[in-house]
Amino acid sequence: MKCLLLGACALFLTVLPVAAQTNAVPTSREFIHLSFAPVVKKVAPAVVNVFSRRVVRTTEGPAALFNDPLFRRFFGNRLPSGVPRQRVENSLGSGVILDPAGFVVTNHHVIKDAQEVLVVLADRREFEAKIQLDDERADLAVLKIDAHGEKLPALTLGDSDALEVGDLVLAIGDPFGVGQTVTSGIVSGLARTIGINDFRSFIQTDAAINPGNSGGALVDLDGRLVGINTAIFSQSGGSIGIGFAIPAGLVRGVLLAAKSNGKVRRPWLGASGQAVTADLARSLGLSRPQGVLINAVAPGSPAAEAGVKMGDVVLEVDGHAIDDPDSLRFRIAVAPLDAPARLALWRAGGRREVTAKLEAPPEQPPRDPARLSGHTPLSGAAVANLNPALAEELGIDSTQRGVIVTALAEGGIAEQLGIEPGDIVVSLNRQPVESVAQLRQLLAGAPPPWVVTVKRGDKLLNTPPLRG
Repeated sequence: MKCLLLGACALFLTVLPVAAQTNAVPTSREFIHLSFAPVVKKVAPAVVNVFSRRVVRTTEGPAALFNDPLFRRFFGNRLPSGVPRQRVENSLGSGVILDPAGFVVTNHHVIKDAQEVLVVLADRREFEAKIQLDDERADLAVLKIDAHGEKLPALTLGDSDALEVGDLVLAIGDPFGVGQTVTSGIVSGLARTIGINDFRSFIQTDAAINPGNSGGALVDLDGRLVGINTAIFSQSGGSIGIGFAIPAGLVRGVLLAAKSNGKVRRPWLGASGQAVTADLARSLGLSRPQGVLINAVAPGSPAAEAGVKMGDVVLEVDGHAIDDPDSLRFRIAVAPLDAPARLALWRAGGRREVTAKLEAPPEQPPRDPARLSGHTPLSGAAVANLNPALAEELGIDSTQRGVIVTALAEGGIAEQLGIEPGDIVVSLNRQPVESVAQLRQLLAGAPPPWVVTVKRGDKLLNTPPLRG
């Protein structure tokens, strides 16, 4: 099975026959003519096509064969030259107008690296669009079009938390570029944790979603937007009835950010943990596996100030059940910034509630970014002090600290030794590394051979020795 981003997404709904809905033979003309047409007429004008264009530079000839890092490890930058070429890549997706002033929400992957974006309305009017905000972590983007003072049709954001499995929904988009298409289905799952964005909490539907529908609208029968269609599971590239949409709760924060300062600021809790297994549940006295067992709390964080401790199990956030770390991350991400959040905890065999005032992740310690050079094992690496704000940007555990590799120069010593972006530098020649300044001192003063220990995920790795 493959999870496919659709460049644009179709939408969902399967309507039960009238007789099945009433458990009886239809008895009136109204039952026979039951239709979603009024809902479609209301929402369709606010669903648009999004065309993006970018120019890609490529190399033809021998150099193209040597782009693999394995070849570069042996040949360095002494590679055969190739012939530079340019090609134009076009992408088709869908979008939803969520403000009459011209704010359009679509998927990040629809407009990724785009140099030109065109929005085409259902009535065929075309507008050049400016990318107001691009949030790769959520796979969402907000475009702005200028309708010269004209009020555009717009959808109202609904409450995705109010959805239940079995609810009827409609999906609208432009599959395969054939034109605006409406499909119907039900909500077949909630809080699905697929790895398309950093928050992994998707609405699942059985409505037909196909390439070209990404960024389209998933609406309830009141015509309110409850999700942005994003991906499907498929073996062939076509719909098999398993589609996914980003919940409106996450869309709301991105839209508000685009209207204000153009930068997404999400709340930070400052605690992380693991899913509670059946064995853990029994040992903790829980009736079933649920919640997140906290194994790290950042000093001075909202979690610490609220009294959350290692060993606590977070059962709920603002009344919403927490099943795993992904659902905890999502609930914190959609909570209001600088506002209290109620956490239901399990501690010492009993339930209790605490209130944490969620805030934006702080920039402490300062990042102190640096690009390292010279004949050292980290030459060519860009590094920074890992703080909660940077950790949130990178989508990693915000309780971690240390020095993180943010980028690598192609062909540099660090890349040749196997260092990767996202690695956390733990030690140099077994001397612990806690800051960029300390790392600089160690590189300047430690004699060769050098060995760097890095943390990659849950593993500690050592580089091959580098001699002077």
